[in-house]
Amino acid sequence: MSLDMNLALSSIIIGTGATMVMDLWSLFQKYAFGVPSLNYAMVGRWVGHLPRGKLTHNNIAETPPVRAELLVGWGVHYLIGIIFAGALLSVVGLNWASAPTLIPPLAIGILSVIAPLFIMQPCMGAGVAASKTPNPNISRLRSLIAHTSFGIGLYLSAAFWATFNPL
Repeated sequence: MSLDMNLALSSIIIGTGATMVMDLWSLFQKYAFGVPSLNYAMVGRWVGHLPRGKLTHNNIAETPPVRAELLVGWGVHYLIGIIFAGALLSVVGLNWASAPTLIPPLAIGILSVIAPLFIMQPCMGAGVAASKTPNPNISRLRSLIAHTSFGIGLYLSAAFWATFNPL
């Protein structure tokens, strides 16, 4: 397999697995502690309005729905996970995936919280770093925890992938 193909396939496997870990953590929090999960339809709604020239919204929940927004939102969620996995592999090198260590994916996971705090939340009407939400510090902490779980998922998925993908 070519290096580019291996990078793409590794990014897909590791990113999908890491995003699944993040989603499982979210489900655990929902059922164990009553922590509400993110409504990915709102992500799909935001993305669905981008081709119409609408980047920012006062309140994405009050923006008119778009076709298949839930499916689009979940798809974008997983695509972003794959992109961050590709970024990790590009930074640390593809050889890392054959013997993964925890610190690089954990750092990428924690750094990935920048995207929702400073891009998605402001564009969807929640303000920079959730400043317009009822409990901004709780929202920020939940985002950080979710993205830390994504980083752990990057590590676990890479460790799993390493058993099937000798370089």
